[in-house]
Amino acid sequence: MSRKCSVCGKGPQYGNRISHAHNVSRHRWLPNLQRIRYEMADGKVRRGYVCTRCLRTPGFRKVA
Repeated sequence: MSRKCSVCGKGPQYGNRISHAHNVSRHRWLPNLQRIRYEMADGKVRRGYVCTRCLRTPGFRKVA
């Protein structure tokens, strides 16, 4: 599965998970991607992975 949004290019973010005792371990946060059909700006219909942030934008058009 793709780990990158087809529209905005958002990918995984990296950082540290820190416990109360300040134990540090590396952690990876993945974007919330959904596999949908969507219409591009030129009118073509594509299928891809789109983050939920892009799905909520007013100009984005999802195709059933």
